[in-house]
Amino acid sequence: MPEGPEIRRVADALQKHIAGRQIESIRFGLDRLKQWETCLTGAKVMNVESHGKAMVIRLDNDFNIYSHNQLYGRWHFCNSNDYPDSKRQLRLAIDCQGKSALLYSASDIVVLNNEGLLSHPFLKKLGPDVLHNPTTVEHVVERLQANKYKNRQLGTVLTDQSFVAGLGNYLRCEILFYTSLHPKVRSSELDDKQLRLLAKSILKLPRQSYQTAGITNQLAQAKKLIKQGVSFEDARFYVFRRQGLSCYRCGTLIEKNSQAGQVCFYCPGCQSF
Repeated sequence: MPEGPEIRRVADALQKHIAGRQIESIRFGLDRLKQWETCLTGAKVMNVESHGKAMVIRLDNDFNIYSHNQLYGRWHFCNSNDYPDSKRQLRLAIDCQGKSALLYSASDIVVLNNEGLLSHPFLKKLGPDVLHNPTTVEHVVERLQANKYKNRQLGTVLTDQSFVAGLGNYLRCEILFYTSLHPKVRSSELDDKQLRLLAKSILKLPRQSYQTAGITNQLAQAKKLIKQGVSFEDARFYVFRRQGLSCYRCGTLIEKNSQAGQVCFYCPGCQSF
């Protein structure tokens, strides 16, 4: 599933592609949404925002298009006369003065007015977004110490979108490795130095991933590996999807187990419980 950095990059691309343009045609591939096509035609796209793993397209008629890619959703951008030949199901097509934004395969799409957006069940439960500048290390430390989270295993807390928004499985694994913490450790067990390092990494790695199109590994290390012929996918992570390979830090073989219903990758040498 795309995580906060990936959705933010797509939102940026959408912003550049269609923001400020008038919707000449809009089509929904879900029957329950077709009623909105007439209402939204003619509106201007004002802004495109990411909220954790969700996206909101704001229009100038006080309506908004909310979407969540979940596992299979994909956005595509093209000229309006150049739709791709795809076997995916087209769920949303927005044509704006020669530019088109197409959302394939997603099913979590709704149209909401501004008031309805505030009460959306996913958006209203979100914690501070790790990619939003106002979210600081102090905010994250405060949440790590909150009664709601401090006695839960970090491998579970980090993917809870009410804790902070935008972290998913790969960021969870990378953050825990970066801070040398086992997924079963609780923040209540950390000293002040460990707590602050964890809070810093919760912001640092997603923001680095956003800036680099997905690299959470040490940048110099990733560039060196790529120069040596290692693929981008193999070079971008510290531990994620590297089970059976040597840890870059200590040489121990990376392992995986299940945490919060997802496979979690970690180094037993660097992240001992």
